[in-house]
Amino acid sequence: MTRVSTNMPVSDMNFYLRRVESNLNNVERQIGSNTRLQRLRDDPVAAAHSVRYDSYLARLNRFEENAQYAKDHYNNTHDYLYSTTEVMQRIRELSVQAANGTYTRDDLRLMAAEVNELLNELVSISNATGVDTKQAFAGDKVFTEPFRIVHGRVDGGDETMITGVEYRGAGASRRVEIGDNMFLDLDIGGGEAFWAEKMTIFSTVDATDYRVQENGSFFIDGVEINVAVGDTLPAIVAKINDSAAPVRAFIDIDSRGLVLEGTTAHLIRAEDKTGGPAVLRDLGIIRGNMENNAPNWDPGARVSGGSVFDMVIRLRDGMLRGDQDFIGSQGIAGMDLAINNITYRLADVSSRYERAEVAWTRIQNQIPNVTRMLDREIGLDLASTATQLKSLQYAQQAILSTAAKLLPPSLLNFLR
Repeated sequence: MTRVSTNMPVSDMNFYLRRVESNLNNVERQIGSNTRLQRLRDDPVAAAHSVRYDSYLARLNRFEENAQYAKDHYNNTHDYLYSTTEVMQRIRELSVQAANGTYTRDDLRLMAAEVNELLNELVSISNATGVDTKQAFAGDKVFTEPFRIVHGRVDGGDETMITGVEYRGAGASRRVEIGDNMFLDLDIGGGEAFWAEKMTIFSTVDATDYRVQENGSFFIDGVEINVAVGDTLPAIVAKINDSAAPVRAFIDIDSRGLVLEGTTAHLIRAEDKTGGPAVLRDLGIIRGNMENNAPNWDPGARVSGGSVFDMVIRLRDGMLRGDQDFIGSQGIAGMDLAINNITYRLADVSSRYERAEVAWTRIQNQIPNVTRMLDREIGLDLASTATQLKSLQYAQQAILSTAAKLLPPSLLNFLR
């Protein structure tokens, strides 16, 4: 015989009422958060997929911002380089006029005055900052002015003029990630953009018997080159040539020393890795690692290959001397070298911009697709959820109404 307690209806009613209220609260939370997953146990598979989609969507948003920043940076760099080509074209026009033999020395001095002002404009462009207040041509040293002006007296000049421009920017370029393991080189350093001739460094140190004494490495244009104990000069030359550094290495037949020659017009930057063997210093290429990004060539090394500023300074000085032969040969040739390199760098910036544009467009298409996949896993069907909410509310009211009629009176009812 089954015993029925007077508390059983109350317990049963409380149980079903709490279950309906729990379901009602869950639906209300879903509507409030606009997602059907409140806990992982609601749908473990969908929760696992949603975590992956949400993480990928966050990365896509970061990549999209990086690509947009790269586009803006390339536009800014392109504008500065284009202005540089216009200035250089004007200087070349003056050099052609000065070389035709119809102008007097006083006329050439007047042309030299204009060239000097254009030189000042070139230096201003090279030290320009972008919209983010960072130096445009300083590499990863974005708060360091890349070019330092040296003033002095020039024969034939009436006032102090620029006699040299030293590059003190960094070598390594900043990189931005525009996709998983996809990077863009952001910067074109001043040692690349404002160079005219291929640079060559001749060491005068006889390295016939040189041997590396310990394992280590050195850097050329930011590329690390490893050396091992016992490596000879021919082995070091081979490792340099096999690396990604934009230089060609060989042994000078006269001095038996190391020679580095740039494969493009740019400033070669060389450093020994701190804490290892001083390979480049021992070979007579550098006197020590860079301090404040100053030139660090060994005093005994022969260095050739000038910058855009060197070409303009030589042309201006030739005009002040009235040397039309120099202007018509080396002067114009220097302008052509400078313009060719700047044009090459312009094309490089444009190609980087196009890649950033392609990446940005691809990401713009990916973001809605991933958002739809995420919504498919955790998205809420508002119509059906609203219907479910209304049904649960009716059920709650029905339970409360029925409970009021069926539950037996308690002592409290008689105390009223």
